[in-house]
Amino acid sequence: MSWNTCTAMSLRRELVLMAAQSQANLSELCRRYGVSRKTAYKWIARYRGGPDVLVDRSRKPTHSPSRTPPGVEAAVLRVREAHSAWGGRKIRGVLLGEGTRAPSPATITVILLRHGYLSPEPEPRRLMTRFEAEAPNDLWQMDFKGDFLLGDGNRCFPLDALDDHSRFLLCLDSQLNQRRESVQASLTALFKRNGLPRRLLCDNGPPWGSGWRRVGGDGRTWLRYTRLAAWLMRLGTTVVHGRPYHPQTQGKLERVHRTLKEEVLAPAVTERAFAARTEELCRRKRAAGEQHGW
Repeated sequence: MSWNTCTAMSLRRELVLMAAQSQANLSELCRRYGVSRKTAYKWIARYRGGPDVLVDRSRKPTHSPSRTPPGVEAAVLRVREAHSAWGGRKIRGVLLGEGTRAPSPATITVILLRHGYLSPEPEPRRLMTRFEAEAPNDLWQMDFKGDFLLGDGNRCFPLDALDDHSRFLLCLDSQLNQRRESVQASLTALFKRNGLPRRLLCDNGPPWGSGWRRVGGDGRTWLRYTRLAAWLMRLGTTVVHGRPYHPQTQGKLERVHRTLKEEVLAPAVTERAFAARTEELCRRKRAAGEQHGW
């Protein structure tokens, strides 16, 4: 003989039927079934419409006055389909430029998630340590975005620099090598235009540093500065190196690299094409009303 399985439906029906009996003590029934009097009265009132109404009802609201209108959602998706790498801020800038009612960037991100244009980001394994410089020119981040082969046979090394406080992209140059002379020439022009940063955050590879060297037999590790780093320090700029094999230290610049790869590097075939795509990207961002860089 099998045991009777108790479900939420059967317990609710049992409570309602026992409460309908004469001389029933509702307070005692509520204690027995572990529910409040308010809940008991709710199920008793629902049972009058028939046993089937004891099932749980959907908690989905029947009316959402703050929901984005379908026309605005369609406009968001239209811009996204034309620019598959764009997020909420860029899409909002385009809509505002068209005179269209534009929701906030966060709302646009929710719309993209709801329609399957974005994948939910996995939960971080641990809390990230976030930082932001207190003022412009307090800290710059600078690095190369790898390299790639151009259609004319040369290799291109995109060099970029970003202000950590404003996230403004200060420099995006197409270099044909990673030599000190080329980087120093770009930095000289950059300093004349924007002034000297107090600190410059870079990785440990050339031309910023020559890597981590083990000195002596005690296992200690020292960083040997390159001629470029020494030149920067003579100018009064402190050179800061990120932790080895941890590119997330330059997370803001890594995010620039992602946009650079999706919107510039993919269609670039020559150095001239790279420069043209870079200028077009910056022009679109200015037209979209973005004032804080990337």
